[in-house]
Amino acid sequence: MNKRLGIIMAVVVLLTGVMIFNAEAITYMMMSTQYEKASFEVDGDKAIMTGAIDRSTINAVQALIDNHPEVKTIVMKDVPGSLDDESNLVASRLIREAGINTHVPSGGIIASGGTDFFCAGANRTVETGAEIGVHSWAGDGVNNANELPKDHLEHQKYIDFYNEMKIPETFYWFTIQAAPAEGMHFMSIEELEKFNLITEPAHAEKLKSEKSNAKSTLTMITIEKTPIRI
Repeated sequence: MNKRLGIIMAVVVLLTGVMIFNAEAITYMMMSTQYEKASFEVDGDKAIMTGAIDRSTINAVQALIDNHPEVKTIVMKDVPGSLDDESNLVASRLIREAGINTHVPSGGIIASGGTDFFCAGANRTVETGAEIGVHSWAGDGVNNANELPKDHLEHQKYIDFYNEMKIPETFYWFTIQAAPAEGMHFMSIEELEKFNLITEPAHAEKLKSEKSNAKSTLTMITIEKTPIRI
């Protein structure tokens, strides 16, 4: 199994929606002990999700489904990515099979594998101020998935997943072209609608990343979207 690196970094969000890294702030985590694992806090018919997705997320999702049948929507408050794409795809499929919706609230941020998890919602909604990030993946000697031939086998598991979720295959190619693995592109409402990521119209004209005053500095965790072989 490959090791996946988490990156803790200070980033500046440009008007383009692409993150640029502050090199002095980058710290690599070789082990998975320095990140918050994805967890769910049940509140009525909603479950608030925070943290990075890893192998333990499969059991956490199954427990949520088994023990809280009243939950209809997962509210993704802060899900910066996944440390294990294989586990992420399994956990995401459980959500779709259970018919659970996904939602990103105002101020919520999801990225990389977190965006894949969002795609699994039976219905998918966002609020003004939500940020949905995508980028390419790297690993196994690949610096950027966009450099691989389109018929390369590493692409297929993601394409199969999006097809199952009724997300067009073009979305996958968009993600690996929108930003390099060390960057992040926050999607506009037009992009969310174009690729069928949201099933209901957003209740505002613009996402936070599109506003004219979108220049800001923040600290967050992103996880490289590296292929994991088990």
